[in-house]
Amino acid sequence: MKLWKALFVLGTTSTTKAFTSRRIFSKSAFTATTGSFVKPERCLTLNSSTTKSPIVATLPKDWDDALQNVISTLSSTAPTKMVELLSNFANQYFVSCVQNPNNTPESTSKNFLTTCQLSMKYGIPPNQFRFKKVHKALRGGEEDNEMNIDFQKMGDEFAEASINHKTSVLVGKENLENAFNQIKAGENVVFLGNHQSEGDPQVFSILLNTIGYGVEASNVHFVAGHKVTTDPYAIPFSMGRNLICIHSKKHINVDPELKPLKTKQNLEAMSGMLELLRNGGASLWVAPSGGRDRRDLETGYVPVTPFDQKTIDLFRLLGNKSKVKTHFYPLVMYSYDLFPPPDTAEAGVGETRQVNYTPVGLSCGEELESIGSVEKRHLFTDNALERCQKLYSELMESMEIEEKSVEPPL
Repeated sequence: MKLWKALFVLGTTSTTKAFTSRRIFSKSAFTATTGSFVKPERCLTLNSSTTKSPIVATLPKDWDDALQNVISTLSSTAPTKMVELLSNFANQYFVSCVQNPNNTPESTSKNFLTTCQLSMKYGIPPNQFRFKKVHKALRGGEEDNEMNIDFQKMGDEFAEASINHKTSVLVGKENLENAFNQIKAGENVVFLGNHQSEGDPQVFSILLNTIGYGVEASNVHFVAGHKVTTDPYAIPFSMGRNLICIHSKKHINVDPELKPLKTKQNLEAMSGMLELLRNGGASLWVAPSGGRDRRDLETGYVPVTPFDQKTIDLFRLLGNKSKVKTHFYPLVMYSYDLFPPPDTAEAGVGETRQVNYTPVGLSCGEELESIGSVEKRHLFTDNALERCQKLYSELMESMEIEEKSVEPPL
């Protein structure tokens, strides 16, 4: 019972005000799929910031039949009183996927059930998957991949089913090209940016694949906090990515008794990352904020969370110690509506999850200059944050995303 609750914490929480992102696509937007300017269609938006999607009674019959079959399949395994919670989660995913013309009831059922089954197999003790400090993505054929699954493909397919490609935006192809050419030449690249949803690694791969950099995206190591390697539902998705596994600054002090162990594990992760950089040709993605962007409860706006000075100092230090030229690029994403996070940071695992059919966006800026002396290290961090905030503002404008506060439905 408790294990299922940890895996599917999908109940509602009381709020005094809910917010819905209202997108108006009246102008042309750059599409990552075609690389051209088109006049996109208006996007249907659900209550992306509420904790429970309204039960939709208008699914086509074949979709509704598939949804009921999914619920029935899960009901045969889960305790009876968990069925309603599982139904809410399945309902959100089906409501999202039915809006994407590339999906079918069959593909949606497969995506949903596969993630649940893998979560039960790899996400629950005593057989919970244990990540090394530097984890190499399981793509099939590895010794510890007994099911011979391409976990990255699984995660990408699950996320892409809810992405509106027609109105998704990718900016800075020439900067990405420069970065990947530097990596190909044996130099290192660190992407510094914001972090909005659990699906950011998938969004990164999906959008870069549309411009021919899918392989390069799959080689990137993501600096990941403890949640994505300990949350039962997140674990299968994390198994498909290259990870540097750390305990973030926000959560390392949650349990004082475990702080020494967490600190030791972080040092081991840093050692592994330094080895990657010394070998050259490494690409890393890190969110110096230490967590996901959270929406402003008063305005509904989702800002870029400020960067942590010490985090950026650490990555610059590791780049210097590697003796291999290391480049830094600002890179921002808009993925908030795809898998909206809770409004407040939570230390534990098993958070409520949401999913919506939505466009996503990514923008990579020009390489950051190495500015700031030892006494003025903050200048580099300040510049990186300012560049990311500017890129983010421009990305939001190109996607024409307008955040509006609305009263929750009665």
